[in-house]
Amino acid sequence: MGHFARLDTGRGARVGVPEVVLGEGKSVEHLVEIARAFLEDGRGGFVSRPTPAQRRALARLDRPRGRLRSLAGGRLLRLPGPIGGRYRTGTVAILAAGTSDVPVADEARALLTELGLKVLTSYDVGVAGLHRLLRALGALERAGPEAYLVFAGREGALPTVVAGLVRAPVIGVPTSVGYGRGGRGEAALSAMLQSCAPIAVVNIDAAVPAALFAAQLFVAAEAPRRRGARPRARPR
Repeated sequence: MGHFARLDTGRGARVGVPEVVLGEGKSVEHLVEIARAFLEDGRGGFVSRPTPAQRRALARLDRPRGRLRSLAGGRLLRLPGPIGGRYRTGTVAILAAGTSDVPVADEARALLTELGLKVLTSYDVGVAGLHRLLRALGALERAGPEAYLVFAGREGALPTVVAGLVRAPVIGVPTSVGYGRGGRGEAALSAMLQSCAPIAVVNIDAAVPAALFAAQLFVAAEAPRRRGARPRARPR
């Protein structure tokens, strides 16, 4: 392909999670060439946040291994073919503070599901009605999730509250929900970074990085030794 991209089709086998190509900011022509290179290599993959024009162009690609699938309301596309990486059986819980946070949460849900993990969801359980959250956590905890992805906009308090109530690690995802001072996810991001309870935090609307981070908790195959790693000394 041209000089504008260098594909990492072996990322799944190397680090356990596949490459996800961001559609935003790329021309239609560049994204089509990237997707075609994946397909010609016999590899599957993902495209996140494609524009309507990009989705239409990708749908016209020849795909001998199967159809292109649109997930999470079109926020994620699945290119047919193997994506590499092996995962042990595991469960991830996804919580969204409000209905406005659901589109971003669904992006993570779709990606984790495609990777073969079991995903449980509970939406509209924000801190404005703690009785809803406690009821939802009671049901989720019985399923024994090993990680929580918690999406919240506005004041972004939900991940901190959840982390104070559950045993599994919590990944906070601020969403660009809210307006005025601190709006568009800024207040939520700052609040999560200042959390007293231990949580990991990704960037605003960063559903894909959050999902890939969670997936790495379940990687089953041992990654190959990295280049430059020092070999073990042999006994004399």
